[in-house]
Amino acid sequence: MTHTARLDWQDGQPYSTRYEDVYFSRDSGLDETRHVFLHHNALPDRFAALPAGGRFVIGETGFGTGLNFLCAWQCFRALAPADARLHFVSTERFALAADDLRQALALWPQLAEQAKQLLCQYPLLTPGWHRMDFDDCRVTLTLLVGDVLDTLPRLDARVDAWFLDGFSPAKNPDMWQPALFQTMARLSAPGATFATFTSAGFVRRGLGAVGFRVEKVPGFANKREMSRGVLVRAPEPEWEAPWYGQPAADFKERSAIVIGGGIAGAASAYSLARRGWQVTLLERHDTLACEASGNPQGMLYTKLSPHFTPLTRLALAGYAHTLGLAETLFGDDADAWQACGVLQLDEGDSERQAALAACGLPVEVLHAVDAVEASRIAGIELARGGLFFPRGGWVHPPTLVNALCAHRNIRVITAATALELAYEPSEGQWLAFGADGALAVGSAVILAGAADCAAFDATSHLPLNRIRGQISEVAATQRSRALKTVLCGAGYIAPARADRHCMGATFKFDSEQSGTTVEEHRENLEMLGQLSPVLFEALDGAALDPQHLAGRAAFRCVSPDTLPLVGPIADAEDFRHVYRALGRDATLRLDTPAPWVHGLYVNTAHGSRGMITAPLAGEVLAAMLEGEPGVLEQPLLDALHPSRFLLRELIRKTPR
Repeated sequence: MTHTARLDWQDGQPYSTRYEDVYFSRDSGLDETRHVFLHHNALPDRFAALPAGGRFVIGETGFGTGLNFLCAWQCFRALAPADARLHFVSTERFALAADDLRQALALWPQLAEQAKQLLCQYPLLTPGWHRMDFDDCRVTLTLLVGDVLDTLPRLDARVDAWFLDGFSPAKNPDMWQPALFQTMARLSAPGATFATFTSAGFVRRGLGAVGFRVEKVPGFANKREMSRGVLVRAPEPEWEAPWYGQPAADFKERSAIVIGGGIAGAASAYSLARRGWQVTLLERHDTLACEASGNPQGMLYTKLSPHFTPLTRLALAGYAHTLGLAETLFGDDADAWQACGVLQLDEGDSERQAALAACGLPVEVLHAVDAVEASRIAGIELARGGLFFPRGGWVHPPTLVNALCAHRNIRVITAATALELAYEPSEGQWLAFGADGALAVGSAVILAGAADCAAFDATSHLPLNRIRGQISEVAATQRSRALKTVLCGAGYIAPARADRHCMGATFKFDSEQSGTTVEEHRENLEMLGQLSPVLFEALDGAALDPQHLAGRAAFRCVSPDTLPLVGPIADAEDFRHVYRALGRDATLRLDTPAPWVHGLYVNTAHGSRGMITAPLAGEVLAAMLEGEPGVLEQPLLDALHPSRFLLRELIRKTPR
């Protein structure tokens, strides 16, 4: 459950009523940050000494007002090479509400430019990881919302400098624990430094015990002493399941082949291109977005679980990411997307909806509404209430796909079916071949062609299934144009785009039928009648002939556990051999590295949630290929890992 910070404003400065402590020095918070964290981590010199294309990672234990981040960003921009990148990873249990953050940062006009950009991307404060990019991907902030003792252990990163911040040990003893110091050491790169305002003896002893050489130095203003240090003794590495890892980001050049021109392929290509990779995208059709990504409207919402399952955590993170992406790409272009909100109507699942409404998510994410309020929001009369997602809506998938692929570092080749992949170890390059010869070359390959991802020898073991779905389109009427928000339940209908409503979609698990069918148009009309009888009548649904409705049919790709497959590919035969002992004892802690197929990754099985999860998955893969801090918490990355099915096959002893 997420809680925002409780503040009292004293002399115009924020004061935490929960911890009864200030967020920064009353003398000068800006100078304090520069003295404690920048100077005593030697950041000006270290930023200036970075090589071309270098990377620096800062870890922080307490985001607070974001002042430390903005100062580090400003310093990095001024001193680091133009193509270097800064990753700032910060945790916060009680994040500031956006209005409080805006008021706090207004105190520092020197940081107005950075503050404005941060406020534009400041996320909905849901539990989990929130990723924000600035300065054309040169600076990345990953904000981990939750208790530091829960979030940091789930992080995968190599931190060069620590800002050990947070309220004083006397006011916030829950944070300053040996477990925190141990996690810091585990996540630290060789020679990592730290700085903190406190000189408390137990803090210095705790950091010394995990391998830091600690010293006391003069503090800021009237603070007599503070602490700083450097990691001189790396801790023994903790055991991590090698089958859920990832190969080292070791590529001779930053070039990639992406196979698939739908949302998963476009997002993967875009995320790499933004980081400077040269990407060739291969699409077998004559144009992009011809399969499920070709629908006229893709809904930006998802059904959640009050138990914060892996799928719910992924959906929340992806929801925020896609909304931010659409806002960045399209602004107020109402033909490309609309953040018109989504009403998830109660269709006999009132207990689940009540549990979701009470689970602690911000009201900006979702809140319960009765039938009267739901009708006001929708613009039409509704017989029941439900959950309202104020920032949800719809996007035009082909526009999104084409916008992502328009990046200058992406070369799109259509009518190009990749039939074979070959890796040349001596060259460190993959070749993709079509019927008439080579199509593309790159250091890495990302397969993003839905169920076709399993068409290659190296990926034939992936358990990918196809589910047919059909949407129907109907012309808007004067009465139906009153619909102001997406309505969903067993299906959905969206406000009109180009004066046509999109509704659907059917789920056919055992059908290979191509093209639309009259029966599924009829199902969509029946769904609409149950979802909203008033809207059904407004569209004269009883008179609509299913034989003459427009629509589209396409195949979604799903996995057996309904989660996407995102990550590196292992050699299936070698994997079964290397880890065969797990079939006898699943608790064994084997250390043999996984037999990765070098440079081969997959982004698929997004089902009906592709607009929500595929763009975030593209970021996950790009971070892996770049060796960046993890975009998602490690247990969630494990849940998405393609090797999970090979592992389950071994443990259950049920070969496919």
